[in-house]
Amino acid sequence: MSNVYISTWRLCLLAICIALGFSGILGRLYYLHIWDQEKLAKIVKTNRNKIEIIHSRRGKVVDTRGNLLATTNTIIELGVDPHVIKPEDFNKLSDLSHLIGLPLKELEARIAKKTRERMGDFRREITNNHWSKLADKIDETDYNKVIELGIKGVYGNRKFERLYPGDSLAAHLVGFLNKEANAVMGVERYMDFYLRGQDGWREIERDGLRRELAQFRQREVNPTHGLNIELTIDFIAQHIIEDELNSLASTFQPQSAAIVVSDPSTGYLLALANWPTFDLNEFWKYPINTHRNRAVSDAVEPGSTFKIVPVSGALNDSLVIPETIFDCNQPAVEYMGRRISLPSDHKKFGSLSVSEVVSKSSNRGAAQLGMLLGPNRLYSYSVAFGFGRLSGYPLEGEIAGVLHPVREWDSLTISRLPIGYAVSATQLQIHYAMSVIANKGVLMSPQLVRRVFDDNGVTIASFRPRTRHRTLSVETAKDVAQLLINTVSPEGTAQLASIPNYEIAGKTGTTKKIINGRYSSQHHVTSFVGFFPASNPRLVISVIVDDPQSSIPVYGGNVAAPVFKNVAKRLIQYLDIQPVTQGREFYAMRGEIIDP
Repeated sequence: MSNVYISTWRLCLLAICIALGFSGILGRLYYLHIWDQEKLAKIVKTNRNKIEIIHSRRGKVVDTRGNLLATTNTIIELGVDPHVIKPEDFNKLSDLSHLIGLPLKELEARIAKKTRERMGDFRREITNNHWSKLADKIDETDYNKVIELGIKGVYGNRKFERLYPGDSLAAHLVGFLNKEANAVMGVERYMDFYLRGQDGWREIERDGLRRELAQFRQREVNPTHGLNIELTIDFIAQHIIEDELNSLASTFQPQSAAIVVSDPSTGYLLALANWPTFDLNEFWKYPINTHRNRAVSDAVEPGSTFKIVPVSGALNDSLVIPETIFDCNQPAVEYMGRRISLPSDHKKFGSLSVSEVVSKSSNRGAAQLGMLLGPNRLYSYSVAFGFGRLSGYPLEGEIAGVLHPVREWDSLTISRLPIGYAVSATQLQIHYAMSVIANKGVLMSPQLVRRVFDDNGVTIASFRPRTRHRTLSVETAKDVAQLLINTVSPEGTAQLASIPNYEIAGKTGTTKKIINGRYSSQHHVTSFVGFFPASNPRLVISVIVDDPQSSIPVYGGNVAAPVFKNVAKRLIQYLDIQPVTQGREFYAMRGEIIDP
């Protein structure tokens, strides 16, 4: 038997290396468990534990009859973890591709992508890819079919999506959420506090494969879902005016147009629409100017619709009666020691009564009524009708228009303001000014939200009509209403707005637009504002058309008034508004057969 020589120094070197190795391990263990234990324990806990947000469901928006205008759907974002999928499941990818509508080659490419690049602190880093999106959203039915395929690693995350069933219906009122789920405009923004609810959260623990260990779930706070909003808007009324706006746009190709419908006694808005408009579900595809609510954000010179102010003021202060005569043939009058030129009329008139000044829309007659009132009272009545002031419209974007104080008037303002020049106003201001006459002399604030309610239908908060102030006496309002009925008669400027057996009261307006700093004879803003039945008003309807195109001269009487009539006739049938007298024309309009 031979002796094997073992070098002593080699044995010592090996022992030293082993000792150093164990020392390194012991040092590392000391560092991990004692020296830096607190910091590293936090990192481990962070990796294993996670606070998961449980999103609340946003409340719905409905019209006054409960029809959905905005709701929230649950959708599933589908994805795959490329590191988990098994090779034996590859033969199921064709079925998965068909279910989610993703081409098979694209699906295979996403599954094959097991790493991704990301920018670190100082360089690009390659990290494992544990999530490849396969579909932005699929519904529960399709998701259940995906699960039935049994492909390991394919899973979905549930989330909420805002949906607007009416697409563009009441777009400027309802508003929308942007892609970051932030309320941008309309009721969505105004009532966001009630609609958005309160998110919940849960604290979970995950294993090494980042799967939740449900048995270690520690704390969980359930979300509080958002409340629901009921508007004063009527779905069918809104559809009617938007349909009429589309017809108007195809006929006259205007720059813009808007229609407003309200209940004069409460100020509740039944419908408000602008053209052009946009689709709430695809808002990003439309020019930003289509998002503007022109009825509250665009100011125009009201023109002859403003004449109700000097007429009402003069009657209310007992300066005139409907039979008082004015000479509307003279081009100028003496006023406060100087000669003031009167605005021209669209046709030659002689002497006209106050009633005829309104029905024939005489500029010279209205100017003389304004002079009779004087600057201070004319200004005060203009403010009392709501001009130059915010109306109280609850949503964003409203402007006050321009009504200059008397100290800033020039020598012509006293004769131009009474005919609706030297003042600018929004359609909503013009609309609610006419509502003063329909509401027996009381100015109301626009109201859009009726109530806030929970999922059980219990009212949490209600929004009642808001009265601003009394503008005219009841008797004066009735007298002016009668004058406005004459405007819609065969002798008036708005005969195309008349409806058989109904008392229609209203006023036309036609103003020249300022183009390049001067009034243009080719570009106009036409309007008609009216209410019915005049003896017991149910609805106020305003129509304003900006720059309609036509081969014949355009006026409020031949552009806006017929639109008013079309809207009114359809609302009469829908709301079953009864006429003052039920003659043959009434039954014919309703499509009913009567005996000869």
